[in-house]
Amino acid sequence: MNQTTHTPPPTGKQMLSEQVYTHLREAIMRGDHAPGDPLKPQDLAKEQGVSLAVVREALVRVVGEGLADRLPNRGFAVPAYSDRRWQEIAEARRTIEPVMLRMAIERGDVDWEARVRAAHHRLARTPAYQPQEGEHYTSAWAEAHRLFHRTLLEGCGNLVLLETFDRMWTASELARRWSAHRNPHRDGALEHRRLEEAALARDADTAARVLTQHLTQTATGLTEHPQREPADEA
Repeated sequence: MNQTTHTPPPTGKQMLSEQVYTHLREAIMRGDHAPGDPLKPQDLAKEQGVSLAVVREALVRVVGEGLADRLPNRGFAVPAYSDRRWQEIAEARRTIEPVMLRMAIERGDVDWEARVRAAHHRLARTPAYQPQEGEHYTSAWAEAHRLFHRTLLEGCGNLVLLETFDRMWTASELARRWSAHRNPHRDGALEHRRLEEAALARDADTAARVLTQHLTQTATGLTEHPQREPADEA
């Protein structure tokens, strides 16, 4: 007789931790906490009306995403902004993502092709900027942008590499929030279209080259301009 395994419902503590994690993550991404600001568990617990244990659990998750640092004997803090930190992230992305894209083009099936086309369509049709969302790109565009890049790479079929991409992407989003600005000379829509076309044409050499150029332009833009300016797409 087959037995069905049921996942136990989340506990109250787990639900609270999830809420605090979501709040904290969004606050950091919005820029409510400046680079280098301490994240004091006691203050966060009082602000959210939860226990220290719940806050610490949420902070550990944020650290795991690269949105906070755990400092020896000093608690938690938002990462300090530095060109070196961003350059290291950008170097890692330029090293790993073109390899993943080659693997995706080699291994991806027809369903992957359909998902890439749909993700690009969504990105192309989503406004990057809206007056009500201020000087930064819209949250809808940011998600469509992430989804397009991740969908391109999902065809590689390697979950470890995709988890690495997720962490690098989150760190990249934080850097863009702090330091990027609108570049009227850059045609991000064209870059994304060229990526889609090369991937669906199964042209791995062109796709890898276009992606590397795409990431390089983003890194150059972020390191040439001071932080806290309006964000540009990457």
